[in-house]
Amino acid sequence: MPATSHPPRPAGRRTYAFLAAVAGLATAAALAAALPADAHDNKGGGHLPSRYQDVQLLSFNDLHGNLEPPSGSSGRVSELQADGTTKSIDAGGVEYLATHLRQARQGHPYSITAAGGDMVGASPLISGLFHDEPTIEALNKLDLDVTSVGNHEFDEGAKELARLQNGGCHPTDGCYTDQEFGGADFPYLAANVLDEKTGKPILKPYWVWKKKDVRIGFIGVTLEGTPNIVSADGVKGLQFKDEVETINKYAKVLQRQGVQSIVALIHEGGFPSSSSYNYNCDSPGAGDGISGPIVDIAKNVTPAVDALVTGHTHAAYVCTVKDPSGKPRMVTSAASFGRLYTDTTLTYDRWTGDIARTAVKSANHVVTRDVAKAPDMTALIGKWNALAAPIGNRAIGYISADINNTGTESPMGDLIADAQLAYGKELDPQTDLALMNPGGVRAGLTYAAKGSEGDGVVTYAEGFTVQPFSNTVNLQNFTGAQLIQVLKEQVSGANAAAPKILQPSSGLTYTLDLTKAGADRVVTDSIRLNGAAIDPAATYRVATNSFLAGGGDGFPTLGQGTGDLVGTDDLAALEKYMTANSSATAPIVPPAANRITVVQ
Repeated sequence: MPATSHPPRPAGRRTYAFLAAVAGLATAAALAAALPADAHDNKGGGHLPSRYQDVQLLSFNDLHGNLEPPSGSSGRVSELQADGTTKSIDAGGVEYLATHLRQARQGHPYSITAAGGDMVGASPLISGLFHDEPTIEALNKLDLDVTSVGNHEFDEGAKELARLQNGGCHPTDGCYTDQEFGGADFPYLAANVLDEKTGKPILKPYWVWKKKDVRIGFIGVTLEGTPNIVSADGVKGLQFKDEVETINKYAKVLQRQGVQSIVALIHEGGFPSSSSYNYNCDSPGAGDGISGPIVDIAKNVTPAVDALVTGHTHAAYVCTVKDPSGKPRMVTSAASFGRLYTDTTLTYDRWTGDIARTAVKSANHVVTRDVAKAPDMTALIGKWNALAAPIGNRAIGYISADINNTGTESPMGDLIADAQLAYGKELDPQTDLALMNPGGVRAGLTYAAKGSEGDGVVTYAEGFTVQPFSNTVNLQNFTGAQLIQVLKEQVSGANAAAPKILQPSSGLTYTLDLTKAGADRVVTDSIRLNGAAIDPAATYRVATNSFLAGGGDGFPTLGQGTGDLVGTDDLAALEKYMTANSSATAPIVPPAANRITVVQ
């Protein structure tokens, strides 16, 4: 069950009006070469170019504004060793990503850098506090050529996305520096996101990279289900169309323009069979090491598309999946937070204008932190950190050890749920429990000091990284029968294939039996609140964030509550709880994460 991944979570963004070479090699999946001897001779003797031209495609996805190295498990990757053991490697940070990409481009005059969406949104404070302008500036410096939109590009709505593309100061917060924000130097592609009124894409549907006589087209889409995982305000007035139908439509458009080489940038992904980034995704056969939505998409996208760069699930894989004609095709994803990048070789055939698919090869590489930092990125981070410091450096609590956000039930998820329950009881003493969606827990808290605050000190910036959405804490009434149904919706309906296990507050316990199917995986008779069975006819007061209270993340029953009471910002609730329940001499101990009994 992919409960340890953090697909996307949504909602509004928290902003404030203030201030005027050892690259780890992943499975080198390659399609067996069957080309003439000169296939990789890119020099082309004399004045005539070679028939074949290798084009380097560097790609990454789901950066989520992580300019600084992510902390804890969010800043590590697992590497499979030759003896079958795994090794953890610290990874990520745009200072290192820039160096790795620049080194990778050396010796490759034909090089493209592309991304698979969620470049912004759910970002740490250094970027999120400034409506992700810092991340766009960093991506410009990374020489990103093109990206698809992801679901998080819609956290603040289509108008804000257009501002990130085109530039201009924020309509409410204004300019943060003495220079007006210039916008992205690269195109955002949104082929399947249409304006309801015009029926046309809100941004470019495709883009063509050109160098001399080589042309490669890019089509960008996000997952059709974006409205289910983004707050309603973020997608108001928009339609999200089927990914396959949209890609196939624009592949024909590109072909009519004479562009035969095509790459799809798809913000949708899969779930690999291994958590190690360098496992063999094609063992024992093509694509056998991956499951999930991207597999069906890959099997149905037109053979005219030569490679698929994907994302959304924050997973790492380099696979070949057969296209509708039965021909293998590369499908890649580079995890998240800038910890990996994918290096794919596309061999362009000048005679046909198409990619010689038999020569496509690809591998994921670790963005290690043992290379020199890129000075321009260090300067960029310093500039924005200086602006954020008055808010970000404030201490909000103390912890005795790392509080991580991994697992079916995570200590960080439990801590947030406990904080929302405590806040709910302040609003209404009748509040019984709280539920937190796992995708909203964007990071854990680490004991080791990130800056000068000291070990065990939790700063506002660190809390912001955990909960970067400006959700409110909402109270609603549900019957016991509805509460049971909510828990069953974790593993049924929209969440049947990829369960979303809500993080429970203290006192709520039950058994999750993964040997069963569908809703039966939540064992009804095991559900207890403070030791007592749930009474289907009784009324329970439940605290959730505003995203869940609207039925988000595939929980329609949570959108049917009554007696709504809207409280403060969810991060403010966490801050209040940590401040009240911890001190330097009595820090918070990580919750045991034993409220859900998992049977496998």
